[in-house]
Amino acid sequence: MSSKESCRNELRTAICQLSDRCLYSAAKWAAEQLVGIEQDPAKFTPSHTRFQLGSSSIRRRFRTNEIASTPTAGVSSVSTPMLEEDEAIDGDFYLLAKSYFDCREYRRAAHVLRDQTGKKAVFLRCYALYLAGEKRKEEEMIELEGPLGKSDAVNHELVYLERELSMLRKNGTVDPFGLYLYGLVLNKKGSENLARTVLVESVNSYPWNWNAWTELQSLCTTIDILNSLNLNYHWMKDFFLANAYQELRMHNESLGKYEYLQGTFSFSNYIQAQIAKAQYSLREFEQVEVIFEELLRNDPYRVEDMDMYSNVLYAKECFSTLSYLAHRVFLTDKYRPESCFIIGNYYSLKGQHEKSVVYFRRALKLNKNYLSAWTLMGHEYVEMKNTPAAVDAYRRAVDINPCDYRAWYGLGQAYEMMGMPYYALHYFRKSVFLQPNDSRLWIAMGQCYETDQLQMLEDAIKCYKRAANCNDTEAIALHQIAKLSKDLKRSEEAAFYYKKDLERMEAEEREGPNLVEALLFLATYYKSQKRFEEAEIYCTRLLDYTGPEKETAKSLLRGMRKAQSGFSSIDIEHLPP
Repeated sequence: MSSKESCRNELRTAICQLSDRCLYSAAKWAAEQLVGIEQDPAKFTPSHTRFQLGSSSIRRRFRTNEIASTPTAGVSSVSTPMLEEDEAIDGDFYLLAKSYFDCREYRRAAHVLRDQTGKKAVFLRCYALYLAGEKRKEEEMIELEGPLGKSDAVNHELVYLERELSMLRKNGTVDPFGLYLYGLVLNKKGSENLARTVLVESVNSYPWNWNAWTELQSLCTTIDILNSLNLNYHWMKDFFLANAYQELRMHNESLGKYEYLQGTFSFSNYIQAQIAKAQYSLREFEQVEVIFEELLRNDPYRVEDMDMYSNVLYAKECFSTLSYLAHRVFLTDKYRPESCFIIGNYYSLKGQHEKSVVYFRRALKLNKNYLSAWTLMGHEYVEMKNTPAAVDAYRRAVDINPCDYRAWYGLGQAYEMMGMPYYALHYFRKSVFLQPNDSRLWIAMGQCYETDQLQMLEDAIKCYKRAANCNDTEAIALHQIAKLSKDLKRSEEAAFYYKKDLERMEAEEREGPNLVEALLFLATYYKSQKRFEEAEIYCTRLLDYTGPEKETAKSLLRGMRKAQSGFSSIDIEHLPP
């Protein structure tokens, strides 16, 4: 059997088993990867491969190395998803409980299975109790604090579930799904080390449950923790590592893993979306836009990950495309959190910040842990000059994910607006620690050092130098280094950076006050250094302007004529007024 055929058979079996245990998101993920495996044209008609046609051009465009075969390094400890099925006596009760579960009657489902001892029945009973507890917790939070308020409400079923699942694990009577649920409960209770151990046991014995992998990934907050995991080899491990690298901001390593997986999952929309996410973090917006355009052509009713696409369109100020995307998701599913987020981005780009906040709040009512929505709502409050509300939104974001550099950056901006530069500096430092290759963060920190209260110009220059080395697309850093060097009376260094900034402005064909300032300084500097020919070049360029800089240039040229005998390269007296 070929490797691709092996993966295909494993996924088909796993999808049935995951669906049977009501792990629907994991089953959906597995089904998407199943369809993402390239079909053998000899066995399937064109109608079977219709879903796969769209992503082929993306694969050709962004693959760095063509991989002809499936990942086969190492030997999988689990080859096919074989589990002990419960005895037939559990079957009728299980079917009834599952029907209640599918109708979101979780306590009713758990009650039906109260006397069933099969592993599958025990898992569904415990899982139903867990979700019943989560549902009640959400209700209490809304009753006590409103839909966006903070609350100390907890899932009251966690204590019972931890005790029961711990006993089952000690007795060796828990299956991989029960281990996954036990790890989930331990994570909720804050027992992270034991949760990691239990989740590793779960994925080693049943690697097809993507929910278990994502829960394990949430516990891998450093590369050292990730490397310490004792994971058996299986191709699902490559999906996990690619996702973990991305969350740890190791974007190139993540891209390498996904390109490797494309050898088998050539048409996986999930992989394409993850590649776009990594390239978005690397600020490669052109490539991200191409991937999402093709994803939408291939899967026109897709809503997940489209919030990231809307961020790219916002950054590129693509009004019409963002408007079309917002209209499209509104018609597809207007009460999805992602749909509300995209509409919020659209109104923000139009400058309608109040409407934008309405939609970001709606997204958060649907998903209180929607990190990007909290952060962008903070940005909107900054635009509306409502800094207390902005600070609250950013703090909610960092509570959800302390590694979100955008929220720390937002906090820095908010405190800077409130005239508290020391606090702002603290938050800017956190943001650049998390995202050291983003020039905007270094520029913001440099500007903070420049404030009247701090006046730490040497530190500001260091920040601007880091920004200049991080592809400063806004062309701020070089000018600021030159300006500050001039203020510190370091003329040689100022001239060096003014010249670099001038070269960049010329290459980009930019005009403006920065160009005039650079020409004026360089003309004055080279005159003081008795390098009259170079000074004359800059003075001559200044004569094309009509402001006071033209008179300054004339004055410099007259001074150079007096200082240099026989200087006659230009007739000052006959210059046009």
